[in-house]
Amino acid sequence: MALILCLETATHLCSVALCRDGAVIASRDLLSTGYTHAEKLNVFVDEVMKEAGVAMPELDAVAVGIGPGSFTGLRIGLSAAKGLCYPLGIPIMGIGTLDTLCEAARLKAGLDGMRLWPMVDARRMEVFTRTPEGDGVAAVVLSEEWMAALDKSRKHAMFGEGADKAGALFAGAAHAHHLKDVVPVAGAMGGLAETRFRERVFDDLAYLTPLYGKEAGVTMTKKG
Repeated sequence: MALILCLETATHLCSVALCRDGAVIASRDLLSTGYTHAEKLNVFVDEVMKEAGVAMPELDAVAVGIGPGSFTGLRIGLSAAKGLCYPLGIPIMGIGTLDTLCEAARLKAGLDGMRLWPMVDARRMEVFTRTPEGDGVAAVVLSEEWMAALDKSRKHAMFGEGADKAGALFAGAAHAHHLKDVVPVAGAMGGLAETRFRERVFDDLAYLTPLYGKEAGVTMTKKG
């Protein structure tokens, strides 16, 4: 069974989880109005390792959220992950923050049959979410026009801090389901990381970079 340390710092949430075989055995989460990642991330890593009673050399891999999200938060998370993987000689796995948000939403509520729209805040009424095809990341402005363009023959689930700021927009739409207070906790990353580990799908430690969301334009292909 793989022992994987999961880090997620793409949003205002600073989250760390230690997972064995995909299940969380210790975690720390702090959601604040500012960014506390620089002060808290390494402290949380130390705390979850001590709580679980395991040493760093016992880790099999590190999984880290690669965004989209905060420029500063993502750099802190990825730097910490690489700083662990290099000396330990273990693989790194970059996990999309939208993927983690989807897993967190599924853990919170039954969303079977719904089109999932994980949303990371990009300021004002803009969010990072899925492309309409569901195979990439897009920056979109939440508006009545965007809502009108959705397929009304199915239910759409909107969640994440980006969705929470637009609750009024979703409230009047019969085809929209706003799932409140969903955050990309590192614990929700555990199953995704375990699957990647079993399939031996690792990232290049030297060249793994964050997906900030805007530098490559409005739409970009999601990394496999």
